[in-house]
Amino acid sequence: MLLLPAAAGLVVFEIWPTFQTIYYSFTSWGAFGGHTWSGLENYRTLIADSDVVHAVINTAIITAITLLAVPISAVVAALLSLPGMRGVTIYRTLYFLPVVTLPAAVALTWKWLFNGDYGLVNWLLSKVGIDGPHWLSDPATAIFAISIVGVWGSIGYNMVIFLSGIRGIPVDYYEAAELDGAGRVKQFFHVTVPLLTPSIFFVTVITVINALQAFDLVYLMVGQQSPAIQRTETLVYLFYQRGFAEHDGGYAAAIGVLLLLATLILTAAQFRLQRRWVHYG
Repeated sequence: MLLLPAAAGLVVFEIWPTFQTIYYSFTSWGAFGGHTWSGLENYRTLIADSDVVHAVINTAIITAITLLAVPISAVVAALLSLPGMRGVTIYRTLYFLPVVTLPAAVALTWKWLFNGDYGLVNWLLSKVGIDGPHWLSDPATAIFAISIVGVWGSIGYNMVIFLSGIRGIPVDYYEAAELDGAGRVKQFFHVTVPLLTPSIFFVTVITVINALQAFDLVYLMVGQQSPAIQRTETLVYLFYQRGFAEHDGGYAAAIGVLLLLATLILTAAQFRLQRRWVHYG
């Protein structure tokens, strides 16, 4: 009985919409609503759609770069866990702020920072003699600018998880390593990282899932009229375009199913591989 409200919410807001989306992916929609059964037509179009190929590649690039937040967060958490470190609460709050900040505010702030004419990033580069590009309108740099923001936004949540994991490591291990002559760096790689692998695994899975769903940064930082949109549009952005801008709900549902399958496959692969490197001792 206590689980019933949560289970009902899961069925109504998660499981049932998923099955609806799968069903709609086999239908054709009109501009004013209504749908008819079209079989595999949406999936045939999906396979031949070059925009989908570009979106898959862009999503993979953003996901791969965003994963850099995992080792960076581990290092930051290890530094904040050093004995005698002052202001840990303040640092932890500052790092966690992006997690609780509205995505629109984050995107607009970084859009100003990456502005090619008066942005802070290019101003700092000019101080060392580098002429910065137009980050968000240049197809060669836009996806990297978005990915940098993704890394920055992921560090806070990951760091909190790692801090909890590090505090669960017995101090005896560090004392034994220090007696054997291991310095801070060796302690990190030979004590902290092996015993932190369950947290690293969890954070990696969550980071991949979140990166695959990248949308708001692309929509707010790049925009539909930017010449870099084709090099930055993700699967979720393409889903939005087809479903809400072009009112092709059936095709958008097929893109959603593709994203669901990609998420399931990557998550299953990570669970399969974790047996080789995750230590629960």
